[in-house]
Amino acid sequence: MAKFSRAMRMNSPRDFSRVFRSGKRTVGGGLTVLTVENSVGYPRLGLAVAKKHLKLACHRNRLKRIIRDSFRQNQSDFANIDIVVLSRAEVKQRDSEQIRTALERHWLTVVTQWQKS
Repeated sequence: MAKFSRAMRMNSPRDFSRVFRSGKRTVGGGLTVLTVENSVGYPRLGLAVAKKHLKLACHRNRLKRIIRDSFRQNQSDFANIDIVVLSRAEVKQRDSEQIRTALERHWLTVVTQWQKS
């Protein structure tokens, strides 16, 4: 299993706005996942976890760790896409296992949307 390296992160605001502008969307489990094709040759992950939804930093960080770990375990299935995971208000009612399950469902949807060519 590959490490979640710095290259796997989306850092530039331009990349985020491109995903927000023209991304395919899946919603559920307190999360929204947006995806758009990229030209870097591998999948990248961006996170947008709102302070409005999770007040405490430790809760936001836990959610981000869960998302990164899930992405890392599934990144070999993804095509060359940028993925942005957004938190929603319902995420605070979910425990870690429910979040992981929701992410697995999102990843399945993403893989079918972007079949590797």
